[in-house]
Amino acid sequence: MEKIKITQVKSSIDRSKRVKDTLVALGLRKMNQSVVKEVSPQINGMVAKVAHLVEVEKA
Repeated sequence: MEKIKITQVKSSIDRSKRVKDTLVALGLRKMNQSVVKEVSPQINGMVAKVAHLVEVEKA
Protein backbone atom coordinates (compact mmCIF):
# COMPACT_ATOMS: atom_id res chain seq x y z
CA MET A 1 0.00 0.00 0.00
CA GLU A 2 1.09 3.55 -0.67
CA LYS A 3 1.80 5.69 2.40
CA ILE A 4 1.53 9.42 3.02
CA LYS A 5 3.11 11.61 5.68
CA ILE A 6 0.70 14.13 7.22
CA THR A 7 2.14 17.06 9.18
CA GLN A 8 0.08 19.60 11.12
CA VAL A 9 1.38 23.07 10.20
CA LYS A 10 -1.36 25.31 11.60
CA SER A 11 -3.02 25.41 14.99
CA SER A 12 -6.42 23.89 15.75
CA ILE A 13 -7.22 26.70 18.18
CA ASP A 14 -10.49 28.48 17.30
CA ARG A 15 -11.55 25.73 14.89
CA SER A 16 -14.81 23.79 14.94
CA LYS A 17 -15.17 20.63 17.00
CA ARG A 18 -15.49 18.63 13.79
CA VAL A 19 -12.09 19.82 12.55
CA LYS A 20 -10.45 19.19 15.93
CA ASP A 21 -11.93 15.69 16.09
CA THR A 22 -10.68 14.95 12.58
CA LEU A 23 -7.13 15.95 13.55
CA VAL A 24 -7.27 13.71 16.62
CA ALA A 25 -8.61 10.83 14.49
CA LEU A 26 -5.62 11.26 12.19
CA GLY A 27 -3.32 11.09 15.24
CA LEU A 28 -2.31 14.76 15.23
CA ARG A 29 -2.34 16.50 18.59
CA LYS A 30 0.42 19.15 18.36
CA MET A 31 1.85 21.60 15.87
CA ASN A 32 4.58 20.17 13.61
CA GLN A 33 3.65 16.61 14.60
CA SER A 34 3.72 14.10 11.75
CA VAL A 35 2.06 10.74 11.21
CA VAL A 36 2.44 8.20 8.42
CA LYS A 37 -0.79 6.61 7.19
CA GLU A 38 -1.69 4.21 4.42
CA VAL A 39 -3.68 5.79 1.61
CA SER A 40 -7.38 4.89 1.69
CA PRO A 41 -10.61 6.69 0.80
CA GLN A 42 -11.27 7.31 4.49
CA ILE A 43 -7.85 8.89 5.14
CA ASN A 44 -8.10 10.94 1.94
CA GLY A 45 -11.49 12.27 3.08
CA MET A 46 -10.17 13.24 6.51
CA VAL A 47 -7.15 14.97 4.97
CA ALA A 48 -9.45 16.89 2.62
CA LYS A 49 -11.47 18.20 5.60
CA VAL A 50 -8.36 19.58 7.32
CA ALA A 51 -6.28 20.43 4.22
CA HIS A 52 -5.97 24.05 5.38
CA LEU A 53 -4.15 22.90 8.55
CA VAL A 54 -1.88 20.13 7.27
CA GLU A 55 0.80 19.38 4.67
CA VAL A 56 0.80 16.02 2.89
CA GLU A 57 3.73 14.31 1.20
CA LYS A 58 4.45 10.81 -0.02
CA ALA A 59 6.33 8.67 2.47
